[in-house]
Amino acid sequence: MNQILLIDDDLGLAELLAQLLELEGFSLTLAHDGQSGLSLALEQDFNLILLDVMLPKLNGFEVLKALRSKKQTPVLMLTARGDEIDRVVGLEIGADDYLPKPFNDRELVARIKAIIRRTANHADEQHTMIIEFADIKLDPSRQEVFCQDQLLILTGTEFSLLYYMLQHSGEVLSKDSLSENVLGKKLMPFDRSLDMHLSNLRKKLPDRADGRPRVKTLRGKGYIWLT
Repeated sequence: MNQILLIDDDLGLAELLAQLLELEGFSLTLAHDGQSGLSLALEQDFNLILLDVMLPKLNGFEVLKALRSKKQTPVLMLTARGDEIDRVVGLEIGADDYLPKPFNDRELVARIKAIIRRTANHADEQHTMIIEFADIKLDPSRQEVFCQDQLLILTGTEFSLLYYMLQHSGEVLSKDSLSENVLGKKLMPFDRSLDMHLSNLRKKLPDRADGRPRVKTLRGKGYIWLT
């Protein structure tokens, strides 16, 4: 049974989500402030963390930043509708996805399943061969990436994005296909999550020795990982 940690100070919402997710076959652990939520996230292994932005003691950004220094547990942030800056900041810090409140129950469950499925797929790739591409070495079974012999600390989503692009190097990949194949969701208008994940990945990858970019943006078409 997949274990989910919900960190949210809205007691009524937490109770409703507990009932919903248990019906969907998930086991839910609750925390109602950032400090206790962070402690649980660090002490236990969860398949996913649902993290509200506005929290007492430690806010969602502080929790996520502290968590990312220790663990790469997938995080779905819950943000106030219309607070675009919250979503951008969350993705920059290392959130895997975000969902604005109030949200549709089916949308929440779909997002949760997509993130967990993506994570589980990598965990099941025990016999997948290590991918070596130029100065990058990627081990799917360990979910580790080395570039120029340096270990890169990537989130699960960044790893999935790099893995997919390396598998399709030299091909033009549309934002729609990347969103569906990597993030597990259709690309919606004004959704910047894919752009932010790719931006974070680019920042973590050292420059090529020849100075050429690793990823080229094709305006109106998508991206291409240069061979």
